[in-house]
Amino acid sequence: MAVTLTKGQKISLEKEAGGTLTKVVMGLGWDAKKTKGFLGFGGGSQTIDLDASCILFDDKGAQVDAVWFQQLRSKDGSIQHTGDNRTGAGEGDDEQIIVDLPRVPANVKTLVFVVNSFTGQNFSQIENAFCRIVDHASGREVARYILSGGGSHTAQIMAKVYRHNGEWKMHAIGEPCSGRTFLDLLPTIKPLL
Repeated sequence: MAVTLTKGQKISLEKEAGGTLTKVVMGLGWDAKKTKGFLGFGGGSQTIDLDASCILFDDKGAQVDAVWFQQLRSKDGSIQHTGDNRTGAGEGDDEQIIVDLPRVPANVKTLVFVVNSFTGQNFSQIENAFCRIVDHASGREVARYILSGGGSHTAQIMAKVYRHNGEWKMHAIGEPCSGRTFLDLLPTIKPLL
């Protein structure tokens, strides 16, 4: 059974998975809120382009690499973005980032996962937003974090996955911020490392 995380909660990924994890998937899902038309007629849903990104940091807090819609694979090949979903339509994960944990370079201590509204809509226009960690081998969900809805922010620092005493842990951050890409969020990310 997956753990539903609260803001600020930290877990051991291996303990929650019940054993060693090699590949994990960070999934991001969301829906655009339905709009109401005049007198209840003509409503629909808008297109909202949220983007998941993973930023890699060393133990000194320096950025080593980033995986996002403009670079779908880390330079070392350990992290792969499956592609940009520009609408949020459909069920389940709308975007996924696959992390091959044993292949993450030893100098990388922290992976920070963020979500941005590239088109500038704010979080008051989305619903059912979540991020989750899935064991790639079994497809079993290990942990889920519900992204707080509402608000005028256009981005959120979802979570970080980090090395601690030889194991990978996850910290649900849920920090609202604003920016079109992860680059805009770096000043907010740095103190959270």
